Amino acid sequence: MAAALLLSSCSGAGEVEDDGPADLDVSTGVTDDSVVIGTHMPLTGPAAPGYSQIPAGAGAVFDYINENGGIHGREIDYRVEDDVYQPDNTVEVTQDLVHDDEIFAMLGGLGTPTHSKVIDFLNEEGVPDLFVSSGALMWNQPEEYPLTYGYQVDYTREAKIQGEYIAENFPDADVGLLHQSDDVGEDSQAGLEQYIGDQITEVQSYDSGQESISAQIEALADAETDVVVCSCVPTYSAMMFLESAGIGFEPEFMVSSIGADTVTLSGLLEQFSEESGSDAPADSLLDGMIATGYLPQAAQQDDPWIEFYSGVYDEYVDPEVPFSNTTVYGMVQATKFAMVLEAAGEDLTRQALIDALDEDNYSGPGLVPFSTAPDNHAGYTGAYISEYSEGGDVEVLQEVRVTDNGDGEIEEFDLERPGPDEVTPFSDLG
Repeated sequence: MAAALLLSSCSGAGEVEDDGPADLDVSTGVTDDSVVIGTHMPLTGPAAPGYSQIPAGAGAVFDYINENGGIHGREIDYRVEDDVYQPDNTVEVTQDLVHDDEIFAMLGGLGTPTHSKVIDFLNEEGVPDLFVSSGALMWNQPEEYPLTYGYQVDYTREAKIQGEYIAENFPDADVGLLHQSDDVGEDSQAGLEQYIGDQITEVQSYDSGQESISAQIEALADAETDVVVCSCVPTYSAMMFLESAGIGFEPEFMVSSIGADTVTLSGLLEQFSEESGSDAPADSLLDGMIATGYLPQAAQQDDPWIEFYSGVYDEYVDPEVPFSNTTVYGMVQATKFAMVLEAAGEDLTRQALIDALDEDNYSGPGLVPFSTAPDNHAGYTGAYISEYSEGGDVEVLQEVRVTDNGDGEIEEFDLERPGPDEVTPFSDLG
């Protein structure tokens, strides 16, 4: 199916010449009063818990923008397709978005195993592929994929920061790894090994859709690991906590940003506990969890962006969808897109959008630097480290540090961060 996609060409995509790049001087999906964008998301399936909140958050920001006049008078028509976190489905819904919906751009397509199946197609068809919801290194290859831009901190950078922290704070610990068996695990392990390669004594992985990870947890326990680093989506982070509690395994858990949303984890743990007959309080299982992050957290109500997003959430999001870090993730993603769309100007073409991205001037709302430079499509480039305590308190253990995805040093970074009233178009809305 992927091969067929690459060979196909319809009017919804850019004009593609044989053996040549797509023409970006087109306004596919753009009218005088609207611009159509699309995404693929796991609204159902194993990755849906938590991640289905992303389009709810993004859609709320777009609703706010549209109700306040749009961008250059255009409303954002945001179309979300459910791919169930299955690559074959991703290929199909992406084809529909490009050829049938005639989207102007893809925004935040989620997943390493899924989006990797359509990245060639989007670049071949001339569809700007913005802010992929995955930390794979693939999204930051501008020479090979000039239209694809990363968003979240990549797995290797994040793991380097985790590894350095463990080396400094748990120098004598035996470390176990639990990760998804794709680029998530491979890239994360590469970063960790730079700092704690001699401390890693056990590595376990799981496949997406796997119904149990009890064998993996037992292996980590049998290896007597003191620290377990989990590079897992929320479903498997929650399984890890519950399975570990069930066998009395109590290491220090460090969870990467992709699976550390405590609101989502609490809900999953309550569900899993009920299904298994366990009476362990969900929140207590998360007590002491160390996590990496790069965005403000939903609980930080004194943060100007969280204050703004809370108001947007109250007005535009179904109350059944929690206001969580994952909801904020989608809101920030939409905010970034709106900033770039504003900078692209009134005469909107795909080339104008790419030119605006290359200006690389999109600070806020994140807590770490963000790159869309012509030679660096990384997105967020660092992370901070925090610890969660039962009851909802979050303590920052280590302020923001930035690095590359190679063997470069990890450095402290003090970011000057504008609030919503200082960022166009939000300063002009409402």
